[in-house]
Amino acid sequence: MLYRSANSPENLPPEEAQTPFQPGTTVFPKGSVNDEGALPLPVDIRLDRDVAIPLTDGTTLFGDIYRPTTDEKVPVILVWTPYTKNGGWANHNMQAHKFGTPRDHLSGLQAFEAPDPGYWVQYGYAIAVVDTRGTGHSEGDQLWWGRAAGRDVYDTIEWLGTQDWTNGKVGMAGNSQLAILQWFAAAEQPPHLGAIAPWEGLTDMYRDDTGRGGIPDTTFQDRDIMAYIHGKARTEDCPAMMAAHPLMNAYWEDKRARLEQIEVPAYIVASWTNPLHTRGTMKAFREISSKDKWLRVHNVMEWTDLADLDNVADLRRFFDRFLKGLDNGWEATPRVRLSVLDPGGEDKVGRAENEWPPARQQWRTLHLDASSNTLSDKAPTQESVARYQGDDLESSVKFTYTAQKDTEITGHLNLHLWVETEDADDADLFAAVYKTDAQGRRLYHITVTGEQRAGLAAAAAQGVLLPAMLAYSGPVGRIRASHRALDLERSTPSEPYLLHTREDLLTLGEPVAVELGLWPTSMVLHAGETLVVEIGGHPVGDLAADGPLPGGDLDIPTRNKGAYLIRTGGAYDSHLLLPVVP
Repeated sequence: MLYRSANSPENLPPEEAQTPFQPGTTVFPKGSVNDEGALPLPVDIRLDRDVAIPLTDGTTLFGDIYRPTTDEKVPVILVWTPYTKNGGWANHNMQAHKFGTPRDHLSGLQAFEAPDPGYWVQYGYAIAVVDTRGTGHSEGDQLWWGRAAGRDVYDTIEWLGTQDWTNGKVGMAGNSQLAILQWFAAAEQPPHLGAIAPWEGLTDMYRDDTGRGGIPDTTFQDRDIMAYIHGKARTEDCPAMMAAHPLMNAYWEDKRARLEQIEVPAYIVASWTNPLHTRGTMKAFREISSKDKWLRVHNVMEWTDLADLDNVADLRRFFDRFLKGLDNGWEATPRVRLSVLDPGGEDKVGRAENEWPPARQQWRTLHLDASSNTLSDKAPTQESVARYQGDDLESSVKFTYTAQKDTEITGHLNLHLWVETEDADDADLFAAVYKTDAQGRRLYHITVTGEQRAGLAAAAAQGVLLPAMLAYSGPVGRIRASHRALDLERSTPSEPYLLHTREDLLTLGEPVAVELGLWPTSMVLHAGETLVVEIGGHPVGDLAADGPLPGGDLDIPTRNKGAYLIRTGGAYDSHLLLPVVP
C-alpha cells in the first residue's frame, strides 16, 4: 500500500483552524446561538470534547460527544468523519446554508455532511463525532475505506455502546463519505450497531469513482477530497495506487463494500443527480441482507436534502423505531419512495414503490442508425458508420428519437455498441442520454434554489453546459474498450458488470462489441421532446464545476487517438436498452 504525507492542520488558514486539543466538558445553554443566523438551541447540550476512544490495536481516536444534560440513558448516533469534527475547509465552506437551506434550520454545531446535534439532543439522542484514524487529533495513518477502516468503526461502536450514559444502541448517519463508511462498518456486524442511515454513498471505489469503466480518473479524489483531509501522519494514497495498479486486484476488491454482510435496519437515501454516489447507493439497497430496509430518492442537492427538517423528522421516526424500540408505525412507510424527474418541467416526488427497480418496468430497444443519426424501434437492415475524433474535445456523435407520446424512463440503461478504431489499440468511450426541447436545447433539472437556480436556468437557456451535482440532464456512462470483459454471473442485459482483471486491446479495423452501462435514472420524456444519445472520447454529459464537485472533467487522460467508428445496422446491432414504466 502506498502513502503520502497528510496535510498538516497547521497549514490551515485562521478561519478554518481546528479547535486546539483540549479534553473537557462544556454546556451550551438553551437559547444560545452558535453561528451567525443559526437556530437558537432548543435545550441545554453537553459537549464532551476530545474524548479518547481506544481501538483494539492500541491506536487512540478522539471524538466530540454531544448529549443531554439529564441522566437519561440515550442511544448514540455515530458520525464517522475524515473531514475532522470541527475546523477544516469542508466544515467552513460547504455547509448546507450555502446551497439554499435557511440558516436558522441548523444550529451551527453540526459537522460537514452530518446530523445536527442542535436538533437531535432535544429528542433524547447523543451525537458522537469521531475523527477517523489519522485525521484531526486521532492517531495513526489515515485509511480509505476497506475492512481495516470498518474494524476501526466496529471498535468505536462497541466502545460507545458500553458507556454508562447510553441505552446500548448505536446508529450511524451522514452523507457521502460519512455514508460510504457505514457500508464498511455495518458489514463487520458490530453487536451494538442498531441501525444505519447512509444518505448517498458509493460502494465500490474502483467502479464508482477512481476507475469507472476501467478509465483511471483520480482528479476528484486527489484534488477535491485528499487535498482537504488533515492529519499528523500519513494518508493512504489511492491515486498513486491507481497509477501503479490500474487493474482489479486484492487492494481494489477491499474497497468494495461487502453489502451482503449487512443485516441491520437501514434507511438509505439516493438521488439520480449525484455524479458520484447514485449507482452504488441503488445497488446497496438491493444487495444488503437487511430485512428492514427503506429507500428514498430525492430531487434536490444532497446537502440541502440532509438538512431539510421534514427529512430529519422522517429519519428520527426511523431511529426512534430501531434505536429506542418505539412502536411508532414506521413499518408502514413505503419501502421505496422515488422522485421522477422532468428536466424542464415539474417532478413527481415521493412516489411509493414496492421494490427497486419497479417490477412493472418494461424493456424497449432503440436501435442506433448511423445513416440518419437516429434511434428507432426497428433495427436498420443496412450497415452504416458514425465517425468521431477520439482526441478532439469538440467531436462526438449523436443519435436522436423524438417522442410521440409521454414516456417514463425508470431503471438502468445500457448501450450495446460496435466500436472500431483506425489509429489506436484502445478506445475510451463516454456516453450521455438526455432530452432536448423543440429548439434543440438540452433540458436540465436544477438541484439548488434561489439565486443559484435562477443563474443556472438562465445559462441553460443560452445553451451553456451546466455543472454536475448542481444540474442534471440525464444518465451517463463510460468504458475503456480493452476492459470490455464481463463477469457473466453478475451481469444482466441492463447492468453489465465489468471484470477489470485484464486488457483485451483492439486490432485496427476490427470492430468489437462493448456494453456501456449508464447509471440508473427516473425521468419523463414528453411528446415532442427529443431523446439524445451522445457518444464521444471525452465526457459528454453534465460537466464538473470549478471547485470541489465531482463530475466530467474534460481533461481526463484517455488512450484515444485519431478516428473512432460506431457501426450500426445489419450485423452490427448497436442499440440502447431503455427501461420504461407504463
